[in-house]
Amino acid sequence: MMTKQISLNTLWNSAISKDRVFHSDEFAHLPEAARRYLEHAIAPGTAIASAVRLQMHGEIKLKNWIPFKAEQVICWEHGLIWSATAWMNGLPIVGSDRIIDGVGAMQWKLLGIFPVMIASGSDITRSAVGRLQAESLWLPSALCGDDISWTSTDSSHLHSSFVVQGEKAELDFTIDQTGRLKTFKLPRWNNLDGSEFHYVDFGAIMEEERTFSGYTIPTRLRVGWYFGTERFESEGEFFRATIDNAIYR
Repeated sequence: MMTKQISLNTLWNSAISKDRVFHSDEFAHLPEAARRYLEHAIAPGTAIASAVRLQMHGEIKLKNWIPFKAEQVICWEHGLIWSATAWMNGLPIVGSDRIIDGVGAMQWKLLGIFPVMIASGSDITRSAVGRLQAESLWLPSALCGDDISWTSTDSSHLHSSFVVQGEKAELDFTIDQTGRLKTFKLPRWNNLDGSEFHYVDFGAIMEEERTFSGYTIPTRLRVGWYFGTERFESEGEFFRATIDNAIYR
């Protein structure tokens, strides 16, 4: 087990090769929509990755929209670290969000010195696991395991159920006829209105995609709370990101 203080490089280097490649015929038993999504997301013969390293930029809403640049590692066996710098009134806020081996934490400092937000505990951990569940979309190989349950109600609506970091994920996807991911939604733990923590619909709209080393993933997306309602547009959306690069191992 790792400690929550590990670095991006340590998490990245912990990734273990699966020694397996993607063959669509292994998924012939899945609903047609699930096969279409996986076959669009992973090219035939692509090595099944256990981790992805992302570089991204975008905007995050902290009362107002402010720019950020970030690097992220998702290692499915251990968790994720999102390390970013955002600029508020020209001053950098530096820090990270993480979930490692069942321990979530947030730490952000103005100029890298003065604490702006430091949070941990069981509620932060449960919310961070929800983020890991959602961001499986950047590591589609994580959805190829035997422990993933797929159902679909029609050709464009897909549901994925699985357990990660001790929490059950219930992801709803919409896809187009090519298998391209259009939206996702899941219940994620939070206390947005300052009340007790509870599950809130969390999701994203995918606006662009690119292919990296055989993986086709969303590269421009809008993310937020109250997904699927008018509140998403008016108050829920808080994260707009563009993926600049993705490396798999």
